[in-house]
Amino acid sequence: MDTIDMLPEVPSSFWIDSTPGTDYPALDRDIGVDIAIIGGGIAGITTVYLLKQAGGSVAVLDADRILQGTTAHTTSKLTAQHAIIYSKIKKQMSAELAQQYADANMYALDLVEQISKEKKIDCDFTRLPAYTFTQSDQYVKQIEEEVEIARLLGLKASFQQDIPLPFPVKAAMRFDNQAQFHCLKFLKELARHIPSRDSYIFENTKAINIEEGSPLTVVTETGKKVRASHIVIATHFPFFDGGGFYFSRMYLERSYVVAATIAEEFPEAHFISAEDPGRSLRYTSSQYGPLVLFGGEHHKTGHGTDTNKHYKNLMDFANQHFHVKKIYYRWSTHDCVTIDGVPYVGNLTSRSPNIYVATGFGKWGMSNGIAAAKIISDLIATGDNPWAQVYNPSRFITSGSALKTFIGTNLSVAEKYITGKLERGEKDADVKEGKVIDVEGQRIGAYRDAEGVLHMVDTTCTHLGCELTWNDAEKSWDCPCHGSRFTYEGEIIEGPAINKLQHVKAGPNEVEARIFS
Repeated sequence: MDTIDMLPEVPSSFWIDSTPGTDYPALDRDIGVDIAIIGGGIAGITTVYLLKQAGGSVAVLDADRILQGTTAHTTSKLTAQHAIIYSKIKKQMSAELAQQYADANMYALDLVEQISKEKKIDCDFTRLPAYTFTQSDQYVKQIEEEVEIARLLGLKASFQQDIPLPFPVKAAMRFDNQAQFHCLKFLKELARHIPSRDSYIFENTKAINIEEGSPLTVVTETGKKVRASHIVIATHFPFFDGGGFYFSRMYLERSYVVAATIAEEFPEAHFISAEDPGRSLRYTSSQYGPLVLFGGEHHKTGHGTDTNKHYKNLMDFANQHFHVKKIYYRWSTHDCVTIDGVPYVGNLTSRSPNIYVATGFGKWGMSNGIAAAKIISDLIATGDNPWAQVYNPSRFITSGSALKTFIGTNLSVAEKYITGKLERGEKDADVKEGKVIDVEGQRIGAYRDAEGVLHMVDTTCTHLGCELTWNDAEKSWDCPCHGSRFTYEGEIIEGPAINKLQHVKAGPNEVEARIFS
């Protein structure tokens, strides 16, 4: 049997499947609160929780159900070991800012443990070591340097020549006293404590604009408004830019996970490779017994061709090193990556003192999301936080490598924009899967579902006009420029786009078409 045939037919997240759903109301009236948080992921929910503990009235607005986006599609590692990061921050910024980053992420681990104990939250929180390994000579010296710097920052780091996995490595670094948990068990319990005493969670409430003034006003898709003294944008990619040009300072990546039971006993640790295409491994308890999560295979959103191959590559890797019994889940995730690898957390822009942002967590949203919540809650409550400088969204590009990434990212966006406009669709295409077709000179995205129904959309992204590409693994239209994603019916899966695609209705012969909104 081909490994791709072993995969579940429909992608689904273990974290979502193993926790009850939520059912908070939609906003049905204008309200006023001290702080409005837009986005119900790990950063948004934890920020709301901390601010409410401090005594403020808060409201969180989510366009869908809370904790269903990127947070629910993570590997849920909770660690300050972010592959090779501390040597990079020291070179690009300073040793002082590398210390801030280490302290912020270790605080996040301790905070989750503390809250879990205080609230008696059964979220499978476990302390264990984290490994970054390499099978390439190229990364050995980098790992040695990373260990040395991590030790100077007070992290319990050591250099290793092997790891407790069934394949050889050239080198590895081990961080002790790291952690993993079930992110949704933890966060859904935090969310349960939020509604009451003039504080709210609103689901299916899409924010589309912010009106600046005193107070600030969040405008929703239905016209209902939330007025607040402070607003936090924690929507993964900021839906409101405010002149910060975040679309030019971040790029978006997809990566993939398959979750399987194996015949072997998996070690009490989690692992990630230093080199591409990336291999991440961890275990979690489940109703099926211990599940091993095999992750990796990252690429820029909208830049993949046959996206199913990434699942196949992960399964080939798993079968090569373990006796895989059964695959229960597969999913992919969507990460915002900043040009210097450090998230943007703090004031949206220098001109917006009461609007805050938390974005660009890369592959490390668990610890960074918790740290971001602490930073923003401190900035709102006291105006200061000891780690705010390293995360400052207004920081300048000072290193050559970050500047090179900035230029390369934006040249890539320009290239995709131009080539997308020049490419034409197939004429007289027999649509059996997602593809771009030509309908009377117009570029149309077409997909025929399992029932034989043809779905057709305008493939121009509603964010900044790039042309979308088909993602076969997720059955979605993805933007190669800034990472927006849409269903085959044109509904938004992930932003920064805030408007859905124009739907195209097929005529009697499925070759005539007209656009309607």
